[in-house]
Amino acid sequence: MADLSQKEWAEQLRADENAVILDVRTPAEFQQGFIPDASNIDIYRGQQFMAELEKLDKSKSYYVYCRSGVRSRQACALMNGLGIEKAYNLEGGIIAWQGEVVR
Repeated sequence: MADLSQKEWAEQLRADENAVILDVRTPAEFQQGFIPDASNIDIYRGQQFMAELEKLDKSKSYYVYCRSGVRSRQACALMNGLGIEKAYNLEGGIIAWQGEVVR
């Protein structure tokens, strides 16, 4: 897992052809606004969340965020534990995000 600054996360995401953006907030939070092309898997769903992670393609790179960066850091650690090596946490989460947001 790597904690990336806003700038590092955005630059690496743009350059990565294998990138998947993952929002681990609740569906209600997701509906309030999300980073374009993000998929939503709610970390609070426990075992269901783990089951969704297990379905992910381990060859892809996952750019993970939440509201403030805490849940996404936990999600990245869980992903690493499942063999997903390229999981990148967005420091500061969407509340610090300077880029585009879909509302």
